Amino acid sequence: MNRKQLIILLVLVVVIGGAAWLHSRKQAASWSKPNSAVGQKLLGDFQVNDVAQIRMQHGADAVDLMQTNGLWCVQERGGYPADFSQISQLLLKLRDLKIVQTEQVGPSQWARLNLAVSGTGTNSATLLTFYNAGGKPLRTLWLGKSHQHQSTQPSASPDMGDQGWPDGRYVLAATNVGTAAVVADPLSEVNPDAGQWLDKTFIKVEKPQTVSVTYPNATNSWELVNETNGWKLAAAKPGEKLDDTQASETAESISSPSFNDVAVGLTPQQTGLDHPTRIGIKTSEGFEYAINVGGKTNENYFMTVTVSAKLAKTNAPDESKKLADKLAQEGKFSQWTYLVPNWTLEPMLKMRGQLLVAKPAETETNSPATNAPASPALQ
Repeated sequence: MNRKQLIILLVLVVVIGGAAWLHSRKQAASWSKPNSAVGQKLLGDFQVNDVAQIRMQHGADAVDLMQTNGLWCVQERGGYPADFSQISQLLLKLRDLKIVQTEQVGPSQWARLNLAVSGTGTNSATLLTFYNAGGKPLRTLWLGKSHQHQSTQPSASPDMGDQGWPDGRYVLAATNVGTAAVVADPLSEVNPDAGQWLDKTFIKVEKPQTVSVTYPNATNSWELVNETNGWKLAAAKPGEKLDDTQASETAESISSPSFNDVAVGLTPQQTGLDHPTRIGIKTSEGFEYAINVGGKTNENYFMTVTVSAKLAKTNAPDESKKLADKLAQEGKFSQWTYLVPNWTLEPMLKMRGQLLVAKPAETETNSPATNAPASPALQ
């Protein structure tokens, strides 16, 4: 290597090293641009106990979480109980959330940060508003796109670009629409999907004694009885032999069902509940579950459930209270129509023949035609 080549190489090293140093400085300073707002609480003195309604909206999708008689409900689901733990976690997070970066932006730049305050396009913001019991707005925020943490490691695939992950979010406050703030939380739980805010507590079937499924076509119906030596098929017909494994798995498959959403404003004809398949369960503790299963939509069945009980008076006081509380809680579920995932119900919805031991298939050697005497040859 001659002297000229050495000088060129040294210059390249200096340029590349300087560029890397500037990049690292920018990365280190990305959360710390000097501004009086940095380090301040995003919502200021936010009194979470004053909040009685939360509205989330993105385009045409909206959800209103409202406090009624001391209980949080989802208005778009007919006042179904909301998940209070989700709501309280969101309120407490926002109360303490601090600004880590600011950026001066005018209305012409809002779309760039997905902070457009009107419209339904991909550049529109998610509107988040808090109200007090009198309906007065307490705070209003527009949530924009996520702030991405850029990885210092190169991507394994050139098509994927720089690897990174969301570590914050751009936010616009109604009190200062000229400044976009960045908070160190992506706030992914702010979702206007009403189904995501429902209290998903549901029935829990314990100690089943009899389980039955009644189909519109009665020949497919069945009932299982839990006896000391296992499940038995009630009113078994001659030649019917119960498959013990199938019976046990089927009878106990719906012990703790779940649901994805609540259906509102639909008629029984629209849900298929005008001609339902009926599941009946009785437990040894006196509970009775009457479950109606309707049609299927988007991998979910429409379902209703009615819970009743005849509780024994011989139970210990603590046990009696526990069962009475369970009845009071589960009895409320009869008001609603649920969307239950297919994997929850289909293990229970077996036809009668699917619970039986399969009969051996006939072969040429044991079929009646093969074993019959041969016809005499024609003369």
